[in-house]
Amino acid sequence: MQKVEITGLDTSRLPRLGQAEMRELLKRAKSGDEAAREEFIRCNLRLVLSVVQRFSGRGEPADDLFQVGCIGLLKSVDGFDLEQNVRFSTYAVPMIAGEIRRHLRDYSAVRVPRSLRDTAYRAMQAKLRLTESLSREPTVGEIAKELGISEANVVFALDAIADPVSLYDPVFSSDDDTLCILDQISDPRDSESRRVDSIALREGIARLGERDRKILRLRYFACKTQVEVSREIGISQAQVSRLEKSALKQLEQYVKS
Repeated sequence: MQKVEITGLDTSRLPRLGQAEMRELLKRAKSGDEAAREEFIRCNLRLVLSVVQRFSGRGEPADDLFQVGCIGLLKSVDGFDLEQNVRFSTYAVPMIAGEIRRHLRDYSAVRVPRSLRDTAYRAMQAKLRLTESLSREPTVGEIAKELGISEANVVFALDAIADPVSLYDPVFSSDDDTLCILDQISDPRDSESRRVDSIALREGIARLGERDRKILRLRYFACKTQVEVSREIGISQAQVSRLEKSALKQLEQYVKS
């Protein structure tokens, strides 16, 4: 395994156990065996590291996020029900991620009201409970009923603490292409009529003479003055002005026709 050092911990030296061994260790930990609890936590520190890596690039030191994630791991050990037919990692990953998100939100420049955060945390906990009891992800209505609040309040609270996303985050990827969020956002300024006008403009420019096209390219794409264009082409500034006006008039007729 590749060595990763975080908070002074060499992850390559962490123990690896099978599911049966992990479950037996957790049973002992739940019965009060502190040595078993400590060993179980050490065996699952890689789980914390895998979650921390999802939050890279947030401007927070990885060591800090790892320590916060460990708090989520400890809560997962205390809250996990061995009677439920659910793998520990399935239960722990959302708890660890939730603890890290809470830390990032609490220290974020964008402040969410405490009452709204509390509602969101209660909704997330209810979602975990219902997922275990229903063996599926609950609906917003089921979460609202569990908490005794409206569906709108559940949605509003969860939206308020949702992580921001980048417009360049991929939503689909294949060998040939990657589709980002930005690709799915339309620009109201880029209407169908504007696209048609753009096509007509390109076709109109293509129908101009070579010298007229060069004058327009230098004036409106290279942003050169008429004097600079006259020097480059080898004609007077007055001629450039006359040819430019004539070319623009022809172009207007082409676009309108």
